Amino acid sequence: MYPKQISRNAGKTDITTAAQAAQALQPIAGKFAFLLFSLGIIGTGLLAVPVLAGSAAFAVGESRGWKVGLDYKSWEATGFYSIIGLATLIGVAIDWSPLDPNKALFWSAVINGVVAVPIIAAMMVVISKHSAMDKFTASARF
Repeated sequence: MYPKQISRNAGKTDITTAAQAAQALQPIAGKFAFLLFSLGIIGTGLLAVPVLAGSAAFAVGESRGWKVGLDYKSWEATGFYSIIGLATLIGVAIDWSPLDPNKALFWSAVINGVVAVPIIAAMMVVISKHSAMDKFTASARF
């Protein structure tokens, strides 16, 4: 026999707010659902923000021929550290914007899926060229 709380929340698929997402944890976490959800969101943010900002800085910096890397001082790799700061500021601006975060996540995943196909195709063309890859050239053999 299921408790009433589980049966009342079962099958809920139209979650649009963080409060509703935290409430969905209530059958498992009980009165600690909001604390658990908050810790999860904060922890995810603390992990994701530096990784996303850093990867953006590496991608832009390497494509522009800048010095990149956290082993450089800020005055030695100004562009690299500027991109990290700019990416962080853009993330904060998005957070403070009126965008629905669930819709933003959905559409970013859709865009990522669409953009990934031509990027992977271009990568396959590049890695099959001996002039670009030398001894690391991909072959048609498996």
